Amino acid sequence: MNYRTIQVQKITTFTGHRDCVYTLEKSDREEVFFSAAGDGMVVAWNLENSGNGELIAQVPASVYALRYVPEKNWLLVGHNHNSLQIIDIANKEVLAAVPLPPVAIFDIVWSGKTQFIYVGLGDGGLAVIDANSFTLKKIIKLSQKSARCLALNELTQELAVGFSDHSIRVLDATSLILKFELSGHTNSVFTVAYSPDGRFLLSGSRDAHLKVWLATAEYTEHTSIIAHMYAINHITYSPNGKFFATCSMDKSIKVWDAEAFRLLKVIDKVRHAGHGTSVNKLLWSGYRNQLVSGSDDRTISVWDLNFSLTYEDYTVRD
Repeated sequence: MNYRTIQVQKITTFTGHRDCVYTLEKSDREEVFFSAAGDGMVVAWNLENSGNGELIAQVPASVYALRYVPEKNWLLVGHNHNSLQIIDIANKEVLAAVPLPPVAIFDIVWSGKTQFIYVGLGDGGLAVIDANSFTLKKIIKLSQKSARCLALNELTQELAVGFSDHSIRVLDATSLILKFELSGHTNSVFTVAYSPDGRFLLSGSRDAHLKVWLATAEYTEHTSIIAHMYAINHITYSPNGKFFATCSMDKSIKVWDAEAFRLLKVIDKVRHAGHGTSVNKLLWSGYRNQLVSGSDDRTISVWDLNFSLTYEDYTVRD
């Protein structure tokens, strides 16, 4: 079979955050991305240079979640204080701060079809915010444990929510009716991601397993892989959808074939001068296909991935 080998080179390291980097998010420009951390700072960085970042916002609590809204050029900032901030990037101003319960905000997604902002809360609630009026429509209590991660299937308008009760619940994004409840993980679900074509839902958990669910077949389990040594913190797809990457509390990043679900590359401290502590978030940029990672070590690393075709047997070598 034909597999791809990957040459990895660290391009640069961005420093400046004074606490763990928890989240990364795209912007309206491929070369610019946002980060947020335990220090409450939201910063814009430019992949075209290794200079200092630009402070976009400073909030009084840790920021676990950011979401860029391309249709409106907004940045949604979820901070652990009691509100969701909506920032107009072009004018660099806060348009609104939507009051929420005083619990952690773990993830945010946006639907252009429903014009809703969905927020995963630390008390197991899913907050639904009307983006046109900046008002909280409702909070649906789905679990007694935290709603840790969200993913929206743009094709079917299904919203997947991963919980610390080990389950994943799939809702209709418009009616918010529960459609499916997925069990299989044995610990908190920290990340969910739909494949770009909508066929698969990928999930990663504190149990270190990567699970693949067939979204087109009522979410039957397609495969389960012991992907890391410790918790899987995040999953992201490449811009062309042919690959995805996972990152973990085990300090490593892994790159996978998105069709065969085969491991192609391990990026770590020993082989590639990777992070020395937990890798919390990934962003696979369209700018030169660069992969960006944020860590508990307070740094952001930028990786150049050079793919080449080769012929190998069924063992995928790192």
